[in-house]
Amino acid sequence: MKRFAVFIVSLITLSLSFPVKAQYISAKAAVLISADTGEVLYALNSEQRLPMASTTKIMTALIVLQNGDLDKTVTITNEMIAVEGTSMGLSCGDILTRKDLLCGMMLVSGNDAANALAVSVGGSYDRFVALMNKKAAELGLENTHFETPSGLDGDSHYTSAYDLAVITKEALAFDEFASIVATESMSVSYGDPPCKRYLTNHNKLVKMYSDVKGVKTGFTKKSGRCLVSAAEKDGKRIIAVTLNDPNDWEDHRKLLDLGFSSLKVEDIRGLTVSLPVVGSDERIKVVTPKKEICVSKDKTVGERIIVPAFLYLPVRKGDVIGYTEYYVGEEVYLKEKIVSETDIKYKKDTFKSLWLIFSEIFRCINEG
Repeated sequence: MKRFAVFIVSLITLSLSFPVKAQYISAKAAVLISADTGEVLYALNSEQRLPMASTTKIMTALIVLQNGDLDKTVTITNEMIAVEGTSMGLSCGDILTRKDLLCGMMLVSGNDAANALAVSVGGSYDRFVALMNKKAAELGLENTHFETPSGLDGDSHYTSAYDLAVITKEALAFDEFASIVATESMSVSYGDPPCKRYLTNHNKLVKMYSDVKGVKTGFTKKSGRCLVSAAEKDGKRIIAVTLNDPNDWEDHRKLLDLGFSSLKVEDIRGLTVSLPVVGSDERIKVVTPKKEICVSKDKTVGERIIVPAFLYLPVRKGDVIGYTEYYVGEEVYLKEKIVSETDIKYKKDTFKSLWLIFSEIFRCINEG
């Protein structure tokens, strides 16, 4: 069995503890989380399964972004635009890039754009929806199931406020997504002949609240008003979700203010460790990056490096040699791979290399 060395640093800040007080909001369900750690700062029926209307498109965007190739062009068909509800005004024969369609889907909530992206990425609606449900399972979302890429109502089309916050956290990790949903308006060109079309963000919070960075509105008669917002101020990053909320704009103001007041920013200094390489006189130096992490004021943040006590030859550049874990309290919220940045090969003196290997193994057995 391999011996592992675990290097742990806990960063503790002495600060007063301010319990988060629940505030009255009009939503049937809501949640507020730290966008860094996923820590829940406020919850109201946050695990309840509810329809989510066009906030569905956050998951659609996530699947598209993970697939990549945003410059790939899509030729619009009648099948793609044969959908009810909001539209970005596509016509059969229009040619747009996936990025243009993302903009139309996220800013003006184009159901036609969502359908076009689904066919472009998945090959068909059903296969794309299967990708959406697969991703939900990978994220451990137990209260989410998709039937459409656009968010039109369905008997088995639902999520929870908490699950939707997790999906949003994943999507915001993509710079393209973060940039699009934070934009007040933009123009794209399509049509026959192509001409500029102006898209204005349906998310009024982008204008109403200076710290808001998106994300998405939604509404059907069944779901009521749904809203997901993300905001950032003074290094504090938060995500708020409300489902079936007739007063969502004002409620998100309350939630975002609550989030900023209940968080602090802690500095992760980073760790350094030097790993011996059996059979070589060289060592691998591991340095983790410095980070700023926002957590609630009564919590502590830490990191630990999990690596073997030693490495075996050969070590190749790009090899995964361990992991860095970041945690709040006892809960790990982020695990990152540590990869070798150099090559270390066998030396010509094979006998000496073998002797060093057996010596190191013998030393570790004795220490154990």
